[in-house]
Amino acid sequence: MHLTTQQFLPFDGTATLFKDFLSADFAAQAFNQIKTENDWEQPEITIFGNTVLEPRLSTWHNELGEGYKYSGVMRRAQPFSEILSDIRNRCAEVTNATFNSVLVNFYRNGQDGLGWHSDNEACNGPEPTIASVSLGATRRFDMRHRKTGETIKIQLESGSLLVMAGKSQHCWVHQVAKTKRVNEPRINLTFRCVIENF
Repeated sequence: MHLTTQQFLPFDGTATLFKDFLSADFAAQAFNQIKTENDWEQPEITIFGNTVLEPRLSTWHNELGEGYKYSGVMRRAQPFSEILSDIRNRCAEVTNATFNSVLVNFYRNGQDGLGWHSDNEACNGPEPTIASVSLGATRRFDMRHRKTGETIKIQLESGSLLVMAGKSQHCWVHQVAKTKRVNEPRINLTFRCVIENF
């Protein structure tokens, strides 16, 4: 399978976009199936001392049966569904990486978002490969270098795959900013390989 790629990061890691990773029909089918099948959760997080609901729905899936802790929240592990396994295998084929976990985020509209952060938890390993698949509405994805402040803006369309690797999680932070321009829903799958007993 030959896919057109675009590299976005100028240094300290890579962020490679495979724009047409999934066909439009398959992406639409996957969106509907995941939206219907997933046992969605909306955990509470603490921001500047205030406890609020995350501005999106999500689920965590892990083959090891282990939860995932980020922003002080421990997520319960759910099994991989057939469609999540299918997309994971496609990601593995393109990236030559192994994935045993996925965080699924459901952005109901542009008022749902994800603040600046990086996937640099110890359980992800020193230089993790994160495969991010987008389904549904196009949303802008921003990456900002921790030291220089340089910011990269990427439009993630339905069916696209963004692969972040190397030092990207340690040298860059990323976000999905809220926007009034988007009213449609989006589902994002971020596959990674969690280290057992890290």
